[in-house]
Amino acid sequence: TNENLMKMLALLIHAAKIDENYSDEEKELIVNFAEMSSKEKLNREQILSIIKSAEEYEKNSNQILEYTQEVKKMDSDSKKLVLKFLWKIILSDDKSDIYENTLMRRICGLLYLPDKLSGEIKLDIIKEKNK
Repeated sequence: TNENLMKMLALLIHAAKIDENYSDEEKELIVNFAEMSSKEKLNREQILSIIKSAEEYEKNSNQILEYTQEVKKMDSDSKKLVLKFLWKIILSDDKSDIYENTLMRRICGLLYLPDKLSGEIKLDIIKEKNK
């Protein structure tokens, strides 16, 4: 549902904002994620509307547990996709700081995903960017 998608997007937005710079590039990645993971075909306007709700939701809640509950129910490929987009967002400015790395460790813990998987995904994205 759009509610579930909104909560997943709130997690991505949270990651985007943690370095206090929520860039257009990050927002575009969030749009891409929404397009890929929404079950019904949403147009850009609908996606931007859900992102707006997700931004409000993220602003009014700092409970990372709430954001990860939806992701927890997903299959492992979907969880990997979420991790991949989280890292794409974090690395969109070509660096990851201690807060971003801590956030990713917490998210992996909450999703029962190994840190090793997260590290591999991070390296893949760095390699992609450096091509």
